[in-house]
Amino acid sequence: MTWSPARLPAQHGRVFVVTGGNAGLGYFAAEQLAGAGAHVVLASRDTKKADAAIRSIRSLVPRASLDRITVDLSSLESSVAAGTAIADFDRLDGLVLNAGATTGSRERLESDDGFELTMVTNYVGHFALTARAWPILARTPESRVVGLGSLSTELVRLDPHDLMSESRYGFFRAYAFSKHAIHGFTLELDRRSRAASAGVSGVIAHPGYAIDGLSPERPGVVERGAGDRFYGASIALAAQGKNRGAASVVRALLDPTVVGGEFVGPEFLTRGRPVLQRPVLSSASPEFGAYLWAQSEQWTGQSFAI
Repeated sequence: MTWSPARLPAQHGRVFVVTGGNAGLGYFAAEQLAGAGAHVVLASRDTKKADAAIRSIRSLVPRASLDRITVDLSSLESSVAAGTAIADFDRLDGLVLNAGATTGSRERLESDDGFELTMVTNYVGHFALTARAWPILARTPESRVVGLGSLSTELVRLDPHDLMSESRYGFFRAYAFSKHAIHGFTLELDRRSRAASAGVSGVIAHPGYAIDGLSPERPGVVERGAGDRFYGASIALAAQGKNRGAASVVRALLDPTVVGGEFVGPEFLTRGRPVLQRPVLSSASPEFGAYLWAQSEQWTGQSFAI
């Protein structure tokens, strides 16, 4: 059966957490999951924005089952607290590691915990959150962790010994390193889960070139200005809306034919229906995965045994 984002399988009784579910790709993934009947928890730093997203989804899906949880992924304390709270859920069918910084400073900045700000926000916080949430994932049959990948990993060569950009910094380089880390972590989680027969799958999803200018408007959540619309129209043949980019995330979560360790992305690289793709070899390698896992435990002080 061909997967269709327009005809999702019913998800009543299933629970999903989407980090950064208040905006962008995370919002549209949450909207699509709620429309299929799932209970969706928006994990967001800004409670007002999360509430606006919930109102928006309910305006389209009146009976949507939604909740929110607060997390600041740049803070280890907040990430651990959110993961601990999620571990108390009755079930967790899917955890989407979506939130992250896509713009940043020209100068290297550090979080309060002393980590390069892009890496901790996009990856390290997610590692800590997932480590704490792991018990409920492991208790829920056929659960999945979906890491949000990026085409930036095709453009920036991985340097595993400079993940915190201490030797050299540029925002796009730091961003790409954080996405190499998400790739490596998600695939290593899948390998370790399979080896331990833990039953949790790790799948990567990348949205292609997904932009606001081609996304449908959602009052209080997605409001396109004239500049956004003009830019979207000018590159429409090479890009897509964030609603379509989110379809890769939703397929990675829900499609039973997608298995752990796979990578879902747009058919035409930057746009198109979600199909199976391949991650770059460097961040997909078991050697990098094992190195990253050990390094992440050291960074966070969180033992993550599967």
